[in-house]
Amino acid sequence: MQEALIAAARRWPVDGLPAQPRGWLLQTASRRMVDQWRSDTARRDRELRVASEPAQGEAAQDDDTLAVLFLCCHPVLTPPSAIALTLRAVGGLSTAEIARAFLVPEATMAQRISRAKQRVARESFSMPSPEDRPARLRSVLRVLYLMFNEGYVGSTGADLTRVDLSDEAIRLARLVHASGPDAEAAGLLALLLLIDARRAARTDAAGDPVPLADQDRSRWDRGRIAEGVALLDEAIGSGAVGEYQLQAAIAAVHDRAVTADATDWAQIAALYSLLEQMTGSPVVTLNRAVAAGMVDGPQAGLAILEGLDESLPRLDQLRAHLYEQAGDRDRALACYRRASGRATNLAERRYLDAQVARLVGGSA
Repeated sequence: MQEALIAAARRWPVDGLPAQPRGWLLQTASRRMVDQWRSDTARRDRELRVASEPAQGEAAQDDDTLAVLFLCCHPVLTPPSAIALTLRAVGGLSTAEIARAFLVPEATMAQRISRAKQRVARESFSMPSPEDRPARLRSVLRVLYLMFNEGYVGSTGADLTRVDLSDEAIRLARLVHASGPDAEAAGLLALLLLIDARRAARTDAAGDPVPLADQDRSRWDRGRIAEGVALLDEAIGSGAVGEYQLQAAIAAVHDRAVTADATDWAQIAALYSLLEQMTGSPVVTLNRAVAAGMVDGPQAGLAILEGLDESLPRLDQLRAHLYEQAGDRDRALACYRRASGRATNLAERRYLDAQVARLVGGSA
């Protein structure tokens, strides 16, 4: 793939960004017999090697990969367009998957990606200058965050997770973090590691989701947790606190709890309040409602959910959880059924259907 990226560096500024950038790279790499880089073994090897001094060829490949990322996040693009193009060109997500991440129709996303390709076609294929790097880094971090999320819970398909996307997001986050000091780059890498540390415990033998409270915490990756906490400490001590650092702090509170009952929900609720003020994100509001429900009771959580956009993913599922906590079985059942009907991931749908069956069977 190094040779394919070098070829892209030479040809794309002249010929323009191809219609299918990732496909172009893969085809070129295949012709040159270097597509082994895409295998899981190669990804794991690269992740292990990142802590040590890379060989000259590996360093060149890392630089080229970063150049592709930063090109797709060029400031001539709006942030949503830059994120969409990078997910398509580097992350390999389909237009439909990207559209779901942005909560827009697929046709709208297709037009956005097409326009973005045209805008960057004549831009320089190189790393940004020190003056331009901070603004472009923000978009790069957002891309990696969305890429990891798509791997953490796939928007479609039979499996809950897409490990290849999660691993690739972590690999690229390591490269970005190693490329220069930045508190939010460290915060993002910390967040991804702290969440990914739970991977082995997140699904049962059938591949269906296991709620955080029910996970076998002995299966969590303590090495990743320690690395994530160290990165978080580094980030918080080196600059202004940003959204990824706050999310990483929340993940760290969960990961440090030896049992679900030992979770410091008051601290989590306070962190979500700060994050909500910083971002204004309704997704953060959803999570704050859960934390508030654990601290002040389910009615407090339900009150926070009032007035939110009914199309928000997970809204019905969280309402169902809170209604069940409040002892309102009928409303919980109705919400679980709605959530199942809207689920596009089959593993999530099976889990939600199981909750419906449990409540119908009277075993709640």
